[in-house]
Amino acid sequence: MLNSILNNTAATSVTLPSLLLCILASLVLGVGIALIYMYKNVYSKNFVITLALLPAMVQIVIMLVNGNLGTGIAVMGAFSLVRFRSVPGSAREIGSIFFAMAVGLATGMGYLGIAFLFLVIVGLMTVLLVSIRFGEPRRREKELKITIPENLDYTGIFDDLFEKYTKSAELIRVRTTSMGSLYELSYHITLRKEGIEKEFIDEIRCRNGNLNIACGRAPVNRDEL
Repeated sequence: MLNSILNNTAATSVTLPSLLLCILASLVLGVGIALIYMYKNVYSKNFVITLALLPAMVQIVIMLVNGNLGTGIAVMGAFSLVRFRSVPGSAREIGSIFFAMAVGLATGMGYLGIAFLFLVIVGLMTVLLVSIRFGEPRRREKELKITIPENLDYTGIFDDLFEKYTKSAELIRVRTTSMGSLYELSYHITLRKEGIEKEFIDEIRCRNGNLNIACGRAPVNRDEL
């Protein structure tokens, strides 16, 4: 079951039935990887399709270059160019790409049993870790942006409100807007409890002259690779 279905390592020895079987297995496994990536995740159709097709692409490349050192070096150079032309991805996206490549490598060498076993084990582990919210931060930070007039001293003006409604509040950035006539203050805050956001914002509006206030999830870039 865990042995290769290919007789030897020479690319010229691959028969049509074994080639079609490897391609079919790669496509099935690729769709499985795409479904695992889609589980409780934000995704785009283009990326999901790429994940589904990537194992078959890697499998074909491995079959073609197997035993040919020169071709293997040329393919490695081509993959390097693709890597440097790609945009940064999240940790889960990069992990899914490596997952698909590993499955493609296994099917390309004929180890279909290992490829299916690898998909089941890693797929179930991924679904389990996502379902139990493994690794999620305990505190939910929010980003609060407050616009104030230029003649209003922002130093300590909201400290009493932060003490009342938040567990923590940190001023991250101050910038001018509207040709310097307004200030925009950016804070990272953690609310004391759910459901007090509207009351909190209403009290801030009384301090900043009813100018713009925005409160949302703090951007997190630490999972990018």
